Amino acid sequence: CEFRMICRSDLTGFPGHPRPFSGSAARRAVMPAWVIDRYGTNEVLRFTKNAPFPVIQYPNEVTVKVHAAALNPIDVSMRGGYGAATMAMKRDPLNLNQAGSEFPLILGRDVSGVIMECGLDVAYFKPGDEVWAAIPPWKQGSLAEFVVLSANEVSHKPKSLSHPEAAALPYTASTAWSAVVNTGGLNKDNCAKKRVLILGASGGVGTFAVQLVKAWGGHVTATCSGAAERLVRELGADAVVDYGTGPIQNQLSSERFDLILDNVGGETERWALALLKPWSGAKYVTLVTPFLRNTDTLGIADGMFQTGVTVATKALKHLTKGVHYRWGFFIPSGPALDDISDMVDAGQVRPVVEAHYSFAQVPDAFLKVEGGHARGKTVIDIISDEHECV
Repeated sequence: CEFRMICRSDLTGFPGHPRPFSGSAARRAVMPAWVIDRYGTNEVLRFTKNAPFPVIQYPNEVTVKVHAAALNPIDVSMRGGYGAATMAMKRDPLNLNQAGSEFPLILGRDVSGVIMECGLDVAYFKPGDEVWAAIPPWKQGSLAEFVVLSANEVSHKPKSLSHPEAAALPYTASTAWSAVVNTGGLNKDNCAKKRVLILGASGGVGTFAVQLVKAWGGHVTATCSGAAERLVRELGADAVVDYGTGPIQNQLSSERFDLILDNVGGETERWALALLKPWSGAKYVTLVTPFLRNTDTLGIADGMFQTGVTVATKALKHLTKGVHYRWGFFIPSGPALDDISDMVDAGQVRPVVEAHYSFAQVPDAFLKVEGGHARGKTVIDIISDEHECV
């Protein structure tokens, strides 16, 4: 892992010059993609053959030809404008551009494909490499023919997976890894015998988290609907609680955990922290936070201030009870995906795909994800029918 980290270029602050592909693609200026020109419901999705062709701007970037993509709930939320204020600040920190400069916006956080071109300082990859990545939400997404990413966000695709299978993992796996490892403090060396509760275990993050903790020897209790119980058990959960049979806290009243990963939010944190082992370093990590909602409604400065006050107040309140309250966030990381790729090829974790759609069916795929009650990921096969949306 250390060797891989050293090999990866990290020159994100050094501007390069836009360089189009050599060869047959050199004169391209546009590409097919699904875009939105404003925020709204599903009717804002528009297919175009004239989306701006992405070019390398920095020497540590790579261009990837997209073979498969996948949708996540955040794509549905971003379609409606969720997080727009924060993403605008990330794209344009000096506020030099006019409002709406992000449009036409391409959604899609997961990508599996083939590298077509590398920036001058990229040494870890070469054209022709099969790769996967979780695309940060402030960047143009994967519902397109090509995407440009930092080499530090990209990883070699697991050899054992097809592109559609691989596209099902990066965003949710990176999110789960960030929550469990970076925030929760678990790893392959300390996870054995730890008791972990995963709330909302049948979605993309939950299905990966169950497998990750089990691969490292932890004991997993998972909550889901009765319809998803079989899937969650097959992924390795030691105990499954059906939230449809009564309040979860009543069913787990005698249990105590070292880590709780909350994918549900809402009223959950009112009772979930009481299930942690007190004064033992136990942590509650929630992925449902008000950060983006605060910045959307209050503006960047006031939103960040309110967010800081909220998390500090809650953390202090629960620390006095001997447990740790934390917020988890998605963090793009090629090195983390390197480790996940190794685990996939070793048979320790696998993607869970609920539905496949063609590139022409992207609006239908959004409706599927928007409907909720996921039993895994919704995948878009792009390369096989890239010309069908005529």
